[in-house]
Amino acid sequence: MKTQTEIDQLVIQHLLSFVSEKRIQTMERVLSNRTRYVTLVLEDIYQSQNASAAVRTCECLGVQDIHIIEKVSSYAVNRKVLKGSNKWMNIIKHKEKNQDNTALCYQHLRSAGYKILVTDPDPDGVPIHQIDLSQKMALVMGNEYEGISDYALRHADQKVHIPMYGFTESFNISVSAAICLQTILHQLRQTSINWQLPETEIQELRLNWLRKSVRRSDLIEQEFLRTIQ
Repeated sequence: MKTQTEIDQLVIQHLLSFVSEKRIQTMERVLSNRTRYVTLVLEDIYQSQNASAAVRTCECLGVQDIHIIEKVSSYAVNRKVLKGSNKWMNIIKHKEKNQDNTALCYQHLRSAGYKILVTDPDPDGVPIHQIDLSQKMALVMGNEYEGISDYALRHADQKVHIPMYGFTESFNISVSAAICLQTILHQLRQTSINWQLPETEIQELRLNWLRKSVRRSDLIEQEFLRTIQ
């Protein structure tokens, strides 16, 4: 009897026959650059275009997971901004009723081995280009009006900031996310740190993405599975 891993591999090979060679090459290039070593956390973002722009930034830069903390505001999809980027990512929402969802998110991140960094315009934090890359990190950003919450700030491992040289205090959230992630990931990719996904996670994503890339993949997969049982 075949294991689930063996079955998944057979399904992948079958679905690949429905995808162009160019598409396969693109998928493998993206998979080789995907990471969970860095993740982004958005706390109670009001404006859908800001949250969606941050999701799109994460996807473009190779970050697989993004965490959304919902307190007063719920995450609303802005399809015009996303341009389909959410299709290839894992969006983890923390939205339990009558709970401190920031605390729940922090517990989740710490159990997964993440160091928690909060962004704050106050220059007493560490400049983003000087942070220690030796541990997995979660970058937390607050909402457009109030910034990071007191809980998020007090329970973080470190405060970081983007050096500013103008009169304005801070960047837009999506711009801040882009600057911080680009800085971190560029530096990370110059190191010998193992920031890439393990093969098991790559295989899982490969199958998931193929299912999304092949039209009527569910029916094709069902028919194929009948032939190998």
